[in-house]
Amino acid sequence: MHYPASKLPQVGTTIFTTMSALAQRHQAINLSQGFPDFDGPAELLQRVGFHIAQGANQYAPMSGVPALRTAIAAKVLRCYGRQVDADSEVTVTSGATEALFAAISAVVKPGDEVLVFDPAYDSYEPAVTLNGGRTVHIALQPPTFAIDWAQVRQALTPRTRLIILNSPHNPSGTALAAADLQALQALVEGRDLLLLADEVYEHILFDGAAHQSLHRYPALAERALIVSSFGKTYHTTGWKVGYCIAPAPLMAEFRKIHQYLTFSTCTPVQLALADYLDAHPEHDAQLPAFYQAKRDGFNRAMAASRFRFSPAQGTYFQVMDYSALSDLPDTEFAVWLTERAGVAAIPLSVFYRQPPAQMRLVRFCFAKQDETLRQAAQRLAGL
Repeated sequence: MHYPASKLPQVGTTIFTTMSALAQRHQAINLSQGFPDFDGPAELLQRVGFHIAQGANQYAPMSGVPALRTAIAAKVLRCYGRQVDADSEVTVTSGATEALFAAISAVVKPGDEVLVFDPAYDSYEPAVTLNGGRTVHIALQPPTFAIDWAQVRQALTPRTRLIILNSPHNPSGTALAAADLQALQALVEGRDLLLLADEVYEHILFDGAAHQSLHRYPALAERALIVSSFGKTYHTTGWKVGYCIAPAPLMAEFRKIHQYLTFSTCTPVQLALADYLDAHPEHDAQLPAFYQAKRDGFNRAMAASRFRFSPAQGTYFQVMDYSALSDLPDTEFAVWLTERAGVAAIPLSVFYRQPPAQMRLVRFCFAKQDETLRQAAQRLAGL
């Protein structure tokens, strides 16, 4: 039997799976994969049970239950001042990763080029490749990971179809400023290209910063597919519920792909999320303080260590420089750290096509209980 060649020959097991398995094997504290070790709001969990008991156990509409799409549209208006049509411009998906894949598949054709910024989330390039496109990587330099917009302009060609943005940014923990969005707006003006905004950490920004969503910029929103996630906002990553917002012509193409990926998403969970969004709009506004307390507590404890860092601007990830501890490449250091200190982290180089030379950075997830973070910092400070 002759099996066909792989469509993704460079793709193996994700670093998240690898490090979580290593953490489990060594009974290490897992600060690698980005999921909380605590539950979402009790009322939200109870509403799922309520809707199950009420018989909401069959397929949801392909685009999402109307109540949730309406609640999403209301949230976008409340948070960003943008009016979107819940019927034609909002689609609920089985996680943000599905939304990203559907968005890329809807607009990328063979021969198209897609710009991504490294370190880039690892689901972008495989989706581009599977749709016949070519990913053009622009490396962001630590410690600021700032975008050089002149470099972006130079990277544009007549084949450039899509630019993928991620802010707040995983894995660096940085966030785009208003000046970045203004520069992007000037860059795309008069060009026939689209934007994909991965905004799953939209409500997790620190030190009083406001999220610079593409929703705030009409000239950008009209050419953008904007993706977000309920898992990050409500501490329920295992539910895998996300959504995409786009102008109706783009959303029509998006739904053509979505209907053949998952078709619909868990009905009682959608209804519960709609209930909670309506009842507790304040949750979004309270999230920054909740996670900033965790960031600050972890960083205070890590000040006694030999790691060096600048506080994350957003997300629930903290990048730290270990060069005072080791000369090992970060992939080897992450393994050593798990085995030696009993704490698992993610090496940053795996998110680059070509990592900067001598980069000694790892990413810790602080979406953990305070005691978990305290124990992890104690182990790390002892190195």
